[in-house]
Amino acid sequence: MRGSRPPRGGPNCQGKYVMHLSERLENVAVIGAAGKMGSGISLLLTKELARTRLTPEGKGKTYRLTLIDVSHEALGGLMTYLRSQLVKLAEKSVNDLRVLYADREDLVENGDMIREFVGQSLLLVRPSVDLEAAAGARLVFEAVFEDENLKIDLLGRVKSVADPDAWYLTNTSSIPIGGLDEKLELGGRIVGYHFYNPPAVQKLLELITSKRTLPELKDSGEQLAKRLGKKVIPANDVAGFIGNGHFMRDGLHAISVADRLRGGGDWAPALYKMNRVSQDWLLRPMGIFQLIDYVGVDVTQLILNVMNTYLPGRGLHSDLIDDLVRKRILGGQRPDGSQKDGILRYERGRPVAVYEPGKGEYVPFDAAEVKRAETELGPLPDGFRPWKALLMDREKGAALASHFAALRSSDGEGAKLALEYLRASKSIGEELVSDGVANGPEDVNGVLTNGFFHLYGPINEFTREVKEVAS
Repeated sequence: MRGSRPPRGGPNCQGKYVMHLSERLENVAVIGAAGKMGSGISLLLTKELARTRLTPEGKGKTYRLTLIDVSHEALGGLMTYLRSQLVKLAEKSVNDLRVLYADREDLVENGDMIREFVGQSLLLVRPSVDLEAAAGARLVFEAVFEDENLKIDLLGRVKSVADPDAWYLTNTSSIPIGGLDEKLELGGRIVGYHFYNPPAVQKLLELITSKRTLPELKDSGEQLAKRLGKKVIPANDVAGFIGNGHFMRDGLHAISVADRLRGGGDWAPALYKMNRVSQDWLLRPMGIFQLIDYVGVDVTQLILNVMNTYLPGRGLHSDLIDDLVRKRILGGQRPDGSQKDGILRYERGRPVAVYEPGKGEYVPFDAAEVKRAETELGPLPDGFRPWKALLMDREKGAALASHFAALRSSDGEGAKLALEYLRASKSIGEELVSDGVANGPEDVNGVLTNGFFHLYGPINEFTREVKEVAS
């Protein structure tokens, strides 16, 4: 009964009882817990609840983390993953454990503390294939496939058993929150909680709110994200938000230019060129088509379909992506995290061939047509240093300025394509601000540098200079 709760919450301005975040953390559920995103979210929550349980705030309280997925086998794999990761965490945090276990005279040796922490952490976790296991949940995380109807179905079923005042945090990367709120009749009790892959490692979290989102949910969402070690960047409720709003348009630009370059001929050399330019000439951690493979070609199609539905008439569609999905060229990762073949074929994690849709086969990078494309790109800018070499360089600002200066002075095809790409990327970023998706250029830049690990955001002094010179 609601009236039997301990008085840790309090009334809002209408006099209605409002649970504090500390209370909500006592009963948490994750839907889609064993998936690629869900497993990382489950680990983050297990670690935080285990830590909280040992603090003065958590002493004497009972915590429950219900992890729900479709198969016992998947959940078994999830539990193995959680155990191994908790052991690694405990081994790295022995000094912190000594503080948390200061009142435990029976725990002296490091190994004893590690075993105690891991064992007690796993006791918080309740895996289940039954949605009804989420009964009474006060915080519900959802991390299922990017399918609006699926999310509505599952969240609707959870709503029938969860706490009447439960908050819902959906990991959607493109579906508008306001629409989910309205269709599920949640009264503002849902927020977009877009973790980046892999959630246990990536620091960025896009926090998406609609006009209906409860202010206390937004505030608590920010607090919880910080407790999970995340950097929060807000995004407004427009399909695709900031991250995919830029990424999808960025990919469509690359596909459009590749289509122009092929001139009705084969795709493979042109796709190779744009992937190479977007990685090396633009100093990114991976090329655009490698990134699409990483996300999944099928997932890319799903996101484009969502954005095209909610933002019609903006060209957010790709015949090439549709064709690749029909041919089952899907990309994505295997359960062990290794990259599956997609637009590119991979050996030991490195791309070695590019798919030719017209022939239905992969063209190796050492094939004549790809070698010719490489020659046509021309040399890299003078003084070129790859992304990895610049990432930790304290003087990378000067190195970027030098790189872009060399880019502007080059007359090679690679440099020209890179300058065109930079102008398009900047235009996309500015559009996200003008459309009200991002609150300002700093949020667009923040998502691209923190979530995609770009060395620079699309709206900055380097791209401004490029535009001025190129125009």
